[in-house]
Amino acid sequence: MKSLVTGGAGFLGSHLVDALLEAGQRVVVLDNLRRGRLEHLPDCDVLSVQIDDVRDYGAVVRATEGVDIVYHLAAQSNVIGAGLDLDYSFTTNVLGTFNVLKAAAEVGARRVVFASSREVYGEPTRLPVRESAALAPKNAYGASKLAAEAYCRVWQRATGVDCVVLRLVNLYGPRDRDRVIPNWFDQARVGEDLTLYGGDQVLDFLWVGYAVKALLAATHSGGDAPVNVGSGRGTSLRDLADRIRVITQTSSAVRFLPERDVEVVRFVADVGRMQRILGVEPRNEPLDHLATMSNRATEPIFRTRCGN
Repeated sequence: MKSLVTGGAGFLGSHLVDALLEAGQRVVVLDNLRRGRLEHLPDCDVLSVQIDDVRDYGAVVRATEGVDIVYHLAAQSNVIGAGLDLDYSFTTNVLGTFNVLKAAAEVGARRVVFASSREVYGEPTRLPVRESAALAPKNAYGASKLAAEAYCRVWQRATGVDCVVLRLVNLYGPRDRDRVIPNWFDQARVGEDLTLYGGDQVLDFLWVGYAVKALLAATHSGGDAPVNVGSGRGTSLRDLADRIRVITQTSSAVRFLPERDVEVVRFVADVGRMQRILGVEPRNEPLDHLATMSNRATEPIFRTRCGN
């Protein structure tokens, strides 16, 4: 089988590529390298890398030719960054998703697995959050993911291309950057204070390996309904900061700054559907693998089997 991973040189995408190669698949990566890095990818003769942008429809069609499954991960995936560059976040997350769906139908791909986000829910009124909860994004990133989900549903009805939507919580693991956990490890390593906006947040964190397992399971499972992908447990950011301070043995303190209005304060996913449909059950979360982040590891968490 041959798969396309958009955003495949990024944090989640590169780990998915490792797992697909381990399974003996041929893989195409489409990435504009805005956040992705080529050093995240192995040198394999069954892996081809196309440095292009999902906003370019012709480039997406070229990457999709001969592909059975498309894992669409390419996105402006930073909440603050999405708000600072609304045009880029819209054209990448909405237009880019439309291009992927259109190309998949044009070349005859069987399924698109779309990485959406818990940000589509906004600030929930009840925890844990089921997939049937109201969708009220609090920021531009969540709005763009919700719009992309709508295109997935419409496109599936119009063309028959399966589209499985996974709503991912906050992921953590090697190769991540510019988000709270890697930022705090970076600050702790050099003795800087850990900056915490607000301080009352309780969020759902999931090891990237479980997210990869969910993506792979969605290759053959799923259906019309979206699926939350999370740990099903909440972690206080105050507690998270304290754990990172202990792991790094830093003298850094926690510096509290004003809450940022666009950020969700409380979120825990209901993961019953993930367990039933995808068969993924993160028993040891939350943050059981946190210590592995302490050395900036970049090696694959899935053993990579290359064809060369």
